[in-house]
Amino acid sequence: MAAKKKRSAKQKANDKRLGKMAKARGKKSTPKTKTKKRSRIVSKVKSVVKRKTNKGGKKRTNVKTSLKSITGSKTLQKVALGVGGGLIATQLVNRFMPSSSLSKLAAPGAALALGGIEGLIGQFALNMFSTPGGNSNVQPQMEAL
Repeated sequence: MAAKKKRSAKQKANDKRLGKMAKARGKKSTPKTKTKKRSRIVSKVKSVVKRKTNKGGKKRTNVKTSLKSITGSKTLQKVALGVGGGLIATQLVNRFMPSSSLSKLAAPGAALALGGIEGLIGQFALNMFSTPGGNSNVQPQMEAL
């Protein structure tokens, strides 16, 4: 029988490394110890300390974001829907039923249906600030049949 060769220093070091790796794999299934909790707390504190800071950087405000916040308002959208719906409803009623008394109720009804209470308030505000009928001195002309 041949004598076994002695293992070299590199081979022994590799065996130690592999042994530590195997030991670490086996420890994963064991319950956590207090020392690990302490190290975890320390790592959390370190991560809090290592926050990025804005060193002398200028804070930039974007024009698009400010416009988006104004036009993106839900209330403003409802008001716009109410006003637009009221104008369209008034035009349709006047177009198809010109002598109907329904035209007075068409605008508020459509504003309430499309924009809710906010749309109705917007429609009333528009009617308050608008001029009634343009030039009131001119008499309407008779249509020929």
